[in-house]
Amino acid sequence: MSMFFTIAVIVLVFLIIFQIAKASEYVSVIKGEEKARADQNKVNGFLMIAFLIAGLIGVYFCNKVLYPDTLLAQESASVQGEKVDSMLWITIVITGVVFFITQILLFYFGYKYQESKKREAYYYPHNNKLELIWTAVPAIALTALIVFGLKNWFAFTGPAPKEALQVEITGKQFGWIFRYPGMDQTFGKKYYKLIDDANSNSLGQDWKDDKNFDDVVVSQTMYCVVNRPVNLRIFSRDVIHDVGLSAFRLKQDAVPGTPTSLWFTPKFTTKEMKEKLGKPDFQYEISCDQMCGNGHYSMKGVIEVVTQEEYDVWLAQQKPNYYTVFPDKDPSNQKPQLAIDSTKTTASVKTDAVKTKM
Repeated sequence: MSMFFTIAVIVLVFLIIFQIAKASEYVSVIKGEEKARADQNKVNGFLMIAFLIAGLIGVYFCNKVLYPDTLLAQESASVQGEKVDSMLWITIVITGVVFFITQILLFYFGYKYQESKKREAYYYPHNNKLELIWTAVPAIALTALIVFGLKNWFAFTGPAPKEALQVEITGKQFGWIFRYPGMDQTFGKKYYKLIDDANSNSLGQDWKDDKNFDDVVVSQTMYCVVNRPVNLRIFSRDVIHDVGLSAFRLKQDAVPGTPTSLWFTPKFTTKEMKEKLGKPDFQYEISCDQMCGNGHYSMKGVIEVVTQEEYDVWLAQQKPNYYTVFPDKDPSNQKPQLAIDSTKTTASVKTDAVKTKM
């Protein structure tokens, strides 16, 4: 209700300003242009101060109301995300200070130095020192921010620690496919021409490569371990997608034909994050941050962060994709020899016994 009231007040203020402007226009016709222009100049000077005060109040209340719903109010869920947050806060502080100083001076000067017959404007066309200052200072500040950002970016996209969990993530219209290496800790070869969704080969795994035989392929939900680095090898099956990990403060493009990578270390399990935020339905989300087609809005994946023990149990329950494509190769589908022999009929058993006596 308070939101509707606020909107109504804002609309009413703008209507009043519009009516004042129209009234001022009608007065200018009656009084004459010069007198009307001077009066309008005073009104505009007053409105400069009014807009400045209203704007600052609006910024304050918007921050108070909306800030709790932003990611800034939520602690980063990854170690690397803490560095991203620090970069963001530094940028906000620098640009925020500049914004408030320049906007306050802009509106205040508009009021203070409005046209007056008691004062003439001073013609001041150029000053080399001022030009150098307001060009050099922003350039130095932005260069420092860029260098700081590049240093972190190269760390996130560079080689992951040796103990990192290896996960391959592939984007397609409109979902995510994840692959985990088996006991050999090596991904098998794949080729895009071998992709066959009808036969459960969504990644185009090459079955001539025996390293594919123990690789696990799942969709939509990725499992990783808390406090253990996870290295993402990122691919795309069709168009450009983007692996957006907002809770972890990271993202990386998935480009067709050009593998990319990203690694991070989760700080909290999904269960811990639910308790921390007081949201029982919370999930770590993988969003596609590139407009990838009509179904872009539905391209959501989930990350389950669990303990090492829980991860080991989950992985042990997964069946290699090779057995899904070739169920006859699955040891669990092989019938024991004893079970086959027991299918003999009673008559055949007796016949065998007679033959033995003879």
